[in-house]
Amino acid sequence: MGARLTRAIRNFNLENRAHVEIGKQKPSSAPRHPSSKGLIEQQLNSHPEVHEVHDKNEELLSLLKDVYVDSKDIPATRLVTAKTSKKVQEHRLLKSALNYELYNITTVPKGKLSIPEVLIILNNHKLQPKVWTIDKIAEDYSLDLKDVVGLLEFFKPFEIKVLPPTQNTTERLAAM
Repeated sequence: MGARLTRAIRNFNLENRAHVEIGKQKPSSAPRHPSSKGLIEQQLNSHPEVHEVHDKNEELLSLLKDVYVDSKDIPATRLVTAKTSKKVQEHRLLKSALNYELYNITTVPKGKLSIPEVLIILNNHKLQPKVWTIDKIAEDYSLDLKDVVGLLEFFKPFEIKVLPPTQNTTERLAAM
C-alpha cells in the first residue's frame, strides 16, 4: 500500500519536471588558470594525435554508410497471444474450510497445490487412509496420480524419527 503512494508522489508532474531539467542551461567548464595555459599548449604540440580524436575520419564514415540494418517487428497478434496464453489457465476453487484469506490465496491453478492444502491432504490421508485414497485425492484436487503418489511417499512433515543413541554418543554423555 505504501509503495503505491510513494510511486504516485514520485511520479507526480514527472513530464513537466523532465522538460524543465532538459531546458536548463548546461554548466560550462571552469576557467583555466593562466599559469597552466602554456603547459596545455606544450602538451598539444608534443602529442598531435589528440586532435585526431576530434576530427572526422572520412574512411570510417564511408564504411558506416555501407552498413545496412534490416529489422522486422514481431507481429502484434503473436505478442497478444503470447501474453494471453500465460494468463489463460484453468483455476480451481479452494477445497478446505481453512481461512485462506490469511495466506492471500484465492485460486490455485489446476495441477498445483497450496501449502495449506498439502498439509490438509497429508493429515486426511494419515487419519483416514481408506477414505482419502490416492485416486480420491487426485480427482478432488485435479492432480496427476504420480504427483499424489510422490507427495504421499516423500513429503512427510508429520513423521518424527528418533534415532537410537550410538555407543560414541553415550560415551560422550557419560564423560560430561
